[in-house]
Amino acid sequence: MRVLAVCGGLGLLYGIPAGVWISAAQTLPWSLACILPVYVAGLSLSWHTPQHPVARRLLAAGSFGAIGMAVRFTLQLPPATGWRSSTPHSFAVLGIARIFDVLAAIMLCRLLALLPDGHVRHRYERVVLRALWLLVPYPVTMMALGLSDWLLPRLLVQPEAWMPGLGAGLLLVRSLLDAREQRAGRTERTDRVWVIALIAFVVFAARGSARLFRLWLEDQGPAYFFGSTLGALPYIVISAGLVYAAFRHRLPGMDFAIRRSLVYGLLWTLISAWYLGLTTALGLTAGQYLPIGLAVLVAVGATMLFQPVHRQLNRLAARRVFGARPSSFELLVQCGTTLEHAYDLKRLGPQLALTLRDGLDLRWVCVRLGADGRPPFGAGFAGVRAADGEQPWGEVRLRYGDDELGVIEYGPKAEGRFTPEDQDLIETLARQAALAVHNALLTAELSTRVDEVQRQACELDASRTRIVQAQDIERRRIERQLHDGIQQELVALVAKLALARNQLCRNGDTVHTTLTELQDDACRVIDDLREFAHGIHPPVLTDQGLAAAVMSKARRLPLPVTVEIDPSVSSARFAPEIEEAAFFLVSEALTNVLKHARADGVIIKIARVDGSLRLDVSDDGIGLPAASRLGSGLTGLRDRIEAVGGRLSITGRPGGGTTLCAQLTERSRETAHA
Repeated sequence: MRVLAVCGGLGLLYGIPAGVWISAAQTLPWSLACILPVYVAGLSLSWHTPQHPVARRLLAAGSFGAIGMAVRFTLQLPPATGWRSSTPHSFAVLGIARIFDVLAAIMLCRLLALLPDGHVRHRYERVVLRALWLLVPYPVTMMALGLSDWLLPRLLVQPEAWMPGLGAGLLLVRSLLDAREQRAGRTERTDRVWVIALIAFVVFAARGSARLFRLWLEDQGPAYFFGSTLGALPYIVISAGLVYAAFRHRLPGMDFAIRRSLVYGLLWTLISAWYLGLTTALGLTAGQYLPIGLAVLVAVGATMLFQPVHRQLNRLAARRVFGARPSSFELLVQCGTTLEHAYDLKRLGPQLALTLRDGLDLRWVCVRLGADGRPPFGAGFAGVRAADGEQPWGEVRLRYGDDELGVIEYGPKAEGRFTPEDQDLIETLARQAALAVHNALLTAELSTRVDEVQRQACELDASRTRIVQAQDIERRRIERQLHDGIQQELVALVAKLALARNQLCRNGDTVHTTLTELQDDACRVIDDLREFAHGIHPPVLTDQGLAAAVMSKARRLPLPVTVEIDPSVSSARFAPEIEEAAFFLVSEALTNVLKHARADGVIIKIARVDGSLRLDVSDDGIGLPAASRLGSGLTGLRDRIEAVGGRLSITGRPGGGTTLCAQLTERSRETAHA
């Protein structure tokens, strides 16, 4: 087989130029459209599976045809001998050439008849295919009979004309028998090969019956042109079909460990050779047998007609070998749709990396998202690096205006080379991704602000509810204090007045003592009313301001209180709501110290800090546990401070005392001197 392949290759290298020297219009259709595709396809399959019967027969058919072509073209070199042999030497050479043509036709027939595995499975196949070898001496016999010049060419072409149809017919019978066994349940399910075999049989038998070959109707006119064109049909279809079936569907016994780029290159070569050979053969043949104007029209029409077919075949080959790959426009649309709905920055990186890797067939893609001056907020990786330290083949920065929002690093392509169009596509996708990241950042920032506003709204609603509840509680407290305290004192006064009246009526000696007690009780009620009113709103706060009210409150406390007031605060008056909030903060804090802190002293500091009024109330008591900072009393203090736009913080630990720090926005009213 190796010797035969080498001889066939040498025959092509010699026969094609020799045929062009003889007559390009007559020889190129046979050499380029018939012999060359079969030989190249057989050589490709035999290179990977040298022992497979299909590959061997396809290579043998191409090699026999190439050798016969080279021998015949040598004999036809000027002075040409045609189909006749004028000398014994030329008779032998032409006979050898025709025998090789018959051998090529027999191999082609055996190839078709025994598809797809290449093995004989039925007895009739063995009988018929062995009988074909009886046709080997057929050309020499016809040449020795001394037939006329008109009849001899038509008889010599009969084996080659009918062999493809005979092989397709045998394949049809085999496929029908296999289908019957499948219906009977004796074999596994197979593809519907009989449909393809039937089509091939009809086409090839019609070709043979019409003698669609080179020397049809006296080698002249449009009939010969169309005959030469259709004569190449079996060779093109068989070679291309077998290569496709072998590499795509793996013919039985064929297993290729081959790079996809090499497979695509082989298919591209076959498709291009077919396109070039067919268009060239059509143009040259038309120029030989048609008027010049019509020949030019045929050549241009053939080029335009088969160019879309050529392009579609290349696309089909790429899709079959590499899988379905989106075009640049489809990839842009797909990625744009992905980025349009990518609001989650953590998912944006992996989606972008996967889209780029699959769309451009890259080995790996790494996407890192992070704005200038911010920590990374997203990353994605797709594919497999050759090594951890492998340097990226290229990178593209994600920029929006002057901001850098991330980077895309990528490795080389899995198959093929990186083109400038691929680089432009990545840069376009990077611009889309930068816009998507920018929009996602704006969405995240807006979402954060909306959440903050919602949180503040919820806190405001809760604060308003607590303020209303506190007002209700304060009203009930006032009602209880009036009812249980002052009201009872006044009832006692009324009773004593009645007693004094009775004493005056009976004996006036004891009335003086009773009236004295009444006077003392009335003074005590007045003091209670004054103290109660001061607890509601001290007059000193309204009359003299915050500093004086805090000093007055501190003096009445039964433990040492140190008050440190900034001089600028002592002489200043603030808005009523600010002074009230600050005073009641101090008042409530001192009350909590008396109730819970068990402190030995309290320090109150009031000062102005950066346009705000700051109050610190610190004690040296037992401290405040973390669980107690959410109590209702402290929550009420926080609500009251936040209601006027301030902030309250509470620090303290067990055994270390407690500090309440409030910061209120300063809004002045008037000074105390005014």
